[in-house]
Amino acid sequence: MKRYCCLIFLILLLACSKDATNRNPYLLETNFRFELNLNLPLYTNLNTIGNPVYVGNNGVGIRGAYVMKVSPDSYLAFEASCPNHTPNECSTMVANGQNVVCPCDDLEYSLFNGFLTNTPDDGNRYYGLLNYRTSQSGSSVFIFN
Repeated sequence: MKRYCCLIFLILLLACSKDATNRNPYLLETNFRFELNLNLPLYTNLNTIGNPVYVGNNGVGIRGAYVMKVSPDSYLAFEASCPNHTPNECSTMVANGQNVVCPCDDLEYSLFNGFLTNTPDDGNRYYGLLNYRTSQSGSSVFIFN
């Protein structure tokens, strides 16, 4: 029995990957916590599924965040800075319905999942939107990292 436990532990240890290639090299992680009161007119769109809101307050992410209700009890929040560029003068995403577009390269990302909607077929690696955590308590949604 002891041998089987050691064998299972060894297999699990070897199966763990130290590959950090999923980390976006263009965007630094920032620590923040921000409350959105859904009773305020500024955030009432978040009471309906599929209506994104841009939160550009100081200290919220790098260039702000896009927040959207994606199901009756779930919200997603994404960094507003283009994920495939170091922050610069053109790298703040622009809303286009339920998507956001990077003005630097016209790449479009879904706010329902953070993935590219028009991935170029050029062999380069492209990153999805940087996701922030969310939680809801009563009429408040918190976004944080």
